[in-house]
Amino acid sequence: MNSDRLSGLQRAAVLLMCLGEETAARVFDELSDEDIHRLTGSMATIAHIPLSIKNSVLQQYMDDQQESAGLYFKGNEFARNSIQATRSRERTESLLNQHTDKTESRPFALLSSIKPQLVADIIHEEHPQTIALILSTQSSDYASEVITFLPEESQADIVHRIAKLEHVSVEILDTLEEYLEKEIGKMVHDSQKEIAGFDRAVELLSRMKHNLNTSILGQLEDTDSDLAGRIRKKMFTFEALADLDDRILQSILRKINNESLALALKTASDRLKQRFFSNMSSRAVEMIRDDLDSLGPIRLTEVEAMQQAIVKTAMKLQEEDSLTSDNGQENVIA
Repeated sequence: MNSDRLSGLQRAAVLLMCLGEETAARVFDELSDEDIHRLTGSMATIAHIPLSIKNSVLQQYMDDQQESAGLYFKGNEFARNSIQATRSRERTESLLNQHTDKTESRPFALLSSIKPQLVADIIHEEHPQTIALILSTQSSDYASEVITFLPEESQADIVHRIAKLEHVSVEILDTLEEYLEKEIGKMVHDSQKEIAGFDRAVELLSRMKHNLNTSILGQLEDTDSDLAGRIRKKMFTFEALADLDDRILQSILRKINNESLALALKTASDRLKQRFFSNMSSRAVEMIRDDLDSLGPIRLTEVEAMQQAIVKTAMKLQEEDSLTSDNGQENVIA
């Protein structure tokens, strides 16, 4: 036996045999069955350890020990045990879930970064067993949120299927994960394209000075009237008129007739109705109330169209400085 020709496995076997059976047994407690089989197999071939080999292996062990001096831990196990020692049971479970999410590679790990409602929108048409499988891989807090956004009639069935789950093949998990990643990618992309950009434009215009956003909307009306209409509807709502002062509401009332106002107030809140009524004569209010009672069923699109027409009237008055308050500041409808 030559020390220079010993493999790492043979050196480990020699070292443990030199340290004795009790020490070897304690080392085995920390090894996998496969490693133990390999070590014991190597030990079985050794009948004699020359003194030079013994000294060489022990010296190398001591040198390695010196170079790697310090403390050794099973870091993940230490962290979990420390968390479990905290006093609050509820907090302990939450911390363990967060720790697991960060340290373990879970199937469908991408889901935890997506809003629960979006995930529910993606998976709600899947078979309950598939949904149960997907949610079983997530933290309890996250999965419970997703379930609240799923159809009520399927919630109990999904929970029951999660409770009955035992073993699932890796192939099925991989296939499902690949499918979900594609679906999430498409939905997030579409949402960003159709919603995020539109909301961003509304926000930017809302923060601009009134004369500037009016000019931009006017130009947009020429190139894309539908989009301009959607933005106006989002920026300037009919209910926002209730926040204007009496002088402004009176200016608006002079520009519209009772029939138009009655139609627009069909779906208005009591607060907005009262704001208009408080700036009208008792006879005019009575006429509007009679018109409202006699209107009967009307398409919502007709009501909304009239409401937007009145909002445009208010915006036009504001642009013409008819809606300038006594202190010289504009009353902005937003």
